[in-house]
Amino acid sequence: MARYRAPLPPSSAYITPQGAETLKQELDYLWRKKRPEVTQAVSEAAALGDRSENAEYIYGKKQLREIDRRVRFLRKRLEKLVIVDHPPENQGRIYFGAWIELEKEDGARVNYRIVGPDEFDLKRGWISMDSPLAKALIGKATGDEVWVTLPSGEECFYIEAVQYSDPAQTESP
Repeated sequence: MARYRAPLPPSSAYITPQGAETLKQELDYLWRKKRPEVTQAVSEAAALGDRSENAEYIYGKKQLREIDRRVRFLRKRLEKLVIVDHPPENQGRIYFGAWIELEKEDGARVNYRIVGPDEFDLKRGWISMDSPLAKALIGKATGDEVWVTLPSGEECFYIEAVQYSDPAQTESP
């Protein structure tokens, strides 16, 4: 008996210019470089004889299916995405693309950037606009206090700074 899983809510269709370029580069790499390499390997493995017991052939076919699935996804997704390439008029408030400096209750400071769901990267401090924290921050301004329900529990953040240019590029050496 199959287990029912409710479909995920559709993710937001916004992306930064850098994120769109990254997805286009991935699509180009998969289609022009990776897929031809794997296709060649599969054809060489097929020439060896019995395909039913040929691990290289079976693995290569599986890789091709995965590449084709990702290529289809990227093509469809890139058609739907809206590239946000300019900051909002009111740069004192938090919207898509904002760099935010937050202070936690314990005094620790964290920096985040609100990006689209296709480009979030926690190591870089990029959070999806669909995340609970980003949803709570959208529309707020410097000096506001925000309570967010996170998987670890409810947490309070104080908004220290909001800007729309990369802080790493604006700092002087």
